[in-house]
Parts: sequence; C-alpha cells; structure tokens
Amino acid sequence: MTTPAVNVRKPIVDYSDDELDRVVDLNLKSTFRLCRTFGRLMAANGRGSMIGFTSIRSQTTEPGQGAYAATKAAIVMLFRTLAAELGPHGVRANTIAPGVVETPLTQPIIDRPEWYQAYADKTILRRWAQPAELAGAVVYLASDASSYVTGTTLFVDGGWTAADGRFDPPT
Repeated sequence: MTTPAVNVRKPIVDYSDDELDRVVDLNLKSTFRLCRTFGRLMAANGRGSMIGFTSIRSQTTEPGQGAYAATKAAIVMLFRTLAAELGPHGVRANTIAPGVVETPLTQPIIDRPEWYQAYADKTILRRWAQPAELAGAVVYLASDASSYVTGTTLFVDGGWTAADGRFDPPT
C-alpha cells in the first residue's frame, strides 16, 4: 500500500517548476519507486496484492488541482500497468480513490469552516471520511476475498463521484 501525497493548490499557469517537481516527485515518482521495488519482490514470490492510493481527483477536478489531479490519474494508470505486467506472476494491483478525508493534507480545508462544509455537502453522505474508514477497502483488496480483482479502482468517497455537484474554492 502506498500513500504519499502533497498538493500545491493554485492555478496551473501560476505553478513554478519547483512546485510541480515537488508534487510529481512525491505523489508519482515515490509511488513508482515503491511499486518497482515491491513488485519485483512479489513477482519473485509468485503472489501479492499491491494497493495504491489515488483520489477522486483522478476522475474529477476543480481549479487549483491540476498537478495533484494529474499525478493521481497517473497512479491509476501505473497500477493498471502493474496489474497487466505482474498478474501473470500472481500479483494483483489495485487503487483506492478516497474522497474528502480528514488528514494533514486536507488541513487547509478543514481550517476553513465554510469550505469544509461545502466539501461535506458535495458527498452523498454529507460528511468527511475519517482515515479509519478506508481500512475496510484496504483489507478487502489485500485479502483472498478479492482474489479475482486486479487493475481496478475502488472509490471510497461518500458518493462524491456518483452525484453531480460543484464547489469552486478560492485559489
């Protein structure tokens, strides 16, 4: 399971190369490197379940999310490719796409009550997730209960991607 992530929330045209490198290096390159290392080990052992964390931003975006969304979409394709390459060696590869989860990454939103509530209201469940609520998805994908599941993304997003709605936060 991989979970590294950082975001620089600003319009693409205002991004510096250093900011882009920071987002890509942590979100995508570190995930790639972990997958390369552990993929080799799992393939050599003839079994395993690789689980990566992407985001709802791999499918939907908003202003200020360009680099972050691009890296999260890339992680989906990275894990689909891992599934294709490592599946014949007994290794499954899937991603989990959380919606809004109360974590240090989302603290700037949590600190703004009107913004926090707007994001909560966007979910069908009308609330944010707690990190522990992602555990069931991880357990499922790591277990034999998902032995025929590979190359897919499991959305754990409170219904965010199931319903239409929009909030344009200040950037």
